[in-house]
Amino acid sequence: MSDIHIRDLSRGDRPVWEQLWVAYLEFYEQDLAPEVTDGMFKRLLAPGSHSAFVAERDGEMVGFVHFLFHDSTWSLEAVCYLEDLYVSPEARGTGAGRKLIEAVYAAADREPGASGKVYWHTDRDNKRAQQLYDRIGELSDSIRYVRT
Repeated sequence: MSDIHIRDLSRGDRPVWEQLWVAYLEFYEQDLAPEVTDGMFKRLLAPGSHSAFVAERDGEMVGFVHFLFHDSTWSLEAVCYLEDLYVSPEARGTGAGRKLIEAVYAAADREPGASGKVYWHTDRDNKRAQQLYDRIGELSDSIRYVRT
């Protein structure tokens, strides 16, 4: 098994990141306007906004995680929402997903004024991801509703 290296997303990552982003959107059967992707990538690089890490294996980007901190009505401290996590099919099972989540955990622990709490969602049919999530997190009893 090759070593997985986690690092911050950088501006020069855009072409490979975008290929992974498109694959992620296809997995969730989503189609976003190009200006949404452009704006989101800029936010990922802007200080004090969203944050992102990428996973590399043998010098090749194989995954990403996007996350953000926000206030909570249930705490005086901020919480961390892990919004997007994707690992290419070829790199699944290498530990990349776990290392990306652990990097977010570490960022949450370092964030001034944050509680260290990290949460995320997944589709109920995403069984492969749930195998990892069951080992690294705790399934809550919450049910998510969305206004469309």
